[in-house]
Amino acid sequence: MDESKVALVTGASSGIGAAIATRLAADGHHVVAGARRVDRLAELPGVHPVRVDVTDRADVAAFVAEARAKFGRVDVFVNNAGVMPLSRLDAGLVGEWEAMIDVNVRGLLNGIAAVLPEFTGRGGHFLTVASVGAHEVVPTSAVYSGTKHAAWAITEGLRQESDPSIRVTTISPGVVTSELADSITDPHAAAAMSSYRAHAIAPQAIADAVAYALDQPADVDVNEIVVRPARQR
Repeated sequence: MDESKVALVTGASSGIGAAIATRLAADGHHVVAGARRVDRLAELPGVHPVRVDVTDRADVAAFVAEARAKFGRVDVFVNNAGVMPLSRLDAGLVGEWEAMIDVNVRGLLNGIAAVLPEFTGRGGHFLTVASVGAHEVVPTSAVYSGTKHAAWAITEGLRQESDPSIRVTTISPGVVTSELADSITDPHAAAAMSSYRAHAIAPQAIADAVAYALDQPADVDVNEIVVRPARQR
């Protein structure tokens, strides 16, 4: 890489987020890792841990402000925080629907609101970790897929509205080893996930995709990457 960047990563306490934060720090970037479980962030090598709740707009603004205070600027924002309590609609788990909307959609918008003013005119790179669920719907995924399609659409809109100095990338993982499925309380969805997640790839594969997108020359904008296990069709 030509120079180190100041990169913020949300949802960095485990899984994909932890892998991204660790990879970017290893690549020589200044990484500000954010999540609610700050004790886990402290275990990541070479990162600056900050507690952040992405559903709280003021909290995200403070997260970005701390990065500026420590490193002087923000160059990269990786919106990775997400939840996936899958269920059929007729299960009526409205609270879990709302949690997905709050984290997967409102959290994304809070990140954009916090960094876009700084990126405008100076440049920067915004990366959204969406999901293959942004491109497909299966039974039990209606709300989750809806939030991930919204994340894809919002990020694509951001790309189209931004000047060329702002690069925008959406990365859509398939089945990855993570804690995402642990939040599923619906027994039917949990049973379906058991077989669906039989073949998973390591979160480092997604971290590699993020690093690839960041490593391109300034005039190259990698807009979308889909990464899934070879056996996931």
